[in-house]
Amino acid sequence: MPAPQSVSSPNQSLLPITAEINAAGHLVIGGCDLVALAKDFGTPLYILDEATIRQGCQQYRQAFAAFYPGPAQVLYATKAWNCLALCALMLQEGLGLDVASGGELYTALQAGAKGRDLYVHGNAKTPAELAMCLDAGATVVVDSEYELHLLAEQAAQRGVKARILLRVNPGIDVHTHAYIRTGQTDSKFGIGLTQIGAVLEKVTRLPSLDWVGFHAHIGSQIFDLEGHRDLAAVMAKLWQKALSLGLHPQELNVGGGLGIRYREEDDPPSIAAWVEAVSTSVQNHFQGLPLPKLLCEPGRSLVATAGVTLYTLGGSKQVPPSPELPQGRTYVTIDGGMSDNPRPITYQARYTAYVANRMGDPLDTVVTVAGKHCESGDILIKDILLPAITPGDLLVVTGTGAYTYSMASNYNRYPRAAAVVVGNAQARLIVQRESYADLVRLDVLPEHWQGA
Repeated sequence: MPAPQSVSSPNQSLLPITAEINAAGHLVIGGCDLVALAKDFGTPLYILDEATIRQGCQQYRQAFAAFYPGPAQVLYATKAWNCLALCALMLQEGLGLDVASGGELYTALQAGAKGRDLYVHGNAKTPAELAMCLDAGATVVVDSEYELHLLAEQAAQRGVKARILLRVNPGIDVHTHAYIRTGQTDSKFGIGLTQIGAVLEKVTRLPSLDWVGFHAHIGSQIFDLEGHRDLAAVMAKLWQKALSLGLHPQELNVGGGLGIRYREEDDPPSIAAWVEAVSTSVQNHFQGLPLPKLLCEPGRSLVATAGVTLYTLGGSKQVPPSPELPQGRTYVTIDGGMSDNPRPITYQARYTAYVANRMGDPLDTVVTVAGKHCESGDILIKDILLPAITPGDLLVVTGTGAYTYSMASNYNRYPRAAAVVVGNAQARLIVQRESYADLVRLDVLPEHWQGA
């Protein structure tokens, strides 16, 4: 097992920062033996380490205090994992919340968020969602000219001013999976650089809008800092354009996107290095201008490393060697798969895993971990070296705190997994496990079909 304590930034570790191995050879996180957690809560089970999340939040805030002389605000991108407990924890740590739907906004409000804490995203916000934003007093990150006029009309009808940022598509491409790039020219997100000038002019003629600045985001799971340096140059030019129109921008939101270490070979920058690069670039390109309030929206880099998913291993299947597969293949099954973690089948995401109840055993068997869903592509990890598997062993997959729970489904009518947060040798339930009854709770059977 790697030593997570040897790195200074949580996103650079394979395991949560509290991970250790006890005398029985079991993996322990937050002082909780994962074997005991499986017995108490069942599997599949999402496990979040509170200390890892809090350390990440504190490192972001401390880095901005160290590297940026102007005001700054860190917003947690709740799409990574949105539930009452996560929203409340982030608010406790002094972060605001970036939400991307009416449901995420509702959850944040129920967790105690106030309007000043909330920034609302989405490229296709509905009139009902915009009404929720106005009622909450949230800042709306306007994604299109259509949305700009829709929001202005709603605000005027209510006799209020809508606080907004304009989301800009900065035309910056980055090296990450095509599905999680957001800043390139051909994207569904944001207002293009050739259109933003005309949109700013329209803002000056819409008195029901309180425009306070720009937002731009270039992608996710990014290791190269150069894209963020390029972004500051683009945004400084837009800042000057806005000033020339008599507008008074105050806030610059540079999005998030810092990557994490999913595999041994991954080498992401630290939180501090990312903040320093962003802060220095903004200062360099905004010389002669008042420094903006600098906002960022980390999601994955705050919660992914903090999370692991625990499965019970089942049987195995041997595929004999063949010309197409000279080494053959050994499949081992788990009691979950693409319904609790769709990232491998969606993004070809790659993970690290351990046998949580036998952490000291030799790694002598190459296996492919197969999910239990009716899809050939439901492969969680291909060709990983593990100890020889016995049915009933516990497989722990690391780096699953982001975009697993939030993207989970009931495919094949599997109930969604429970989630716990661990710390100080205590495990607290934050999401209950669904039951079969929950699966049909919202189903409606037409009366004339009943009893058929």
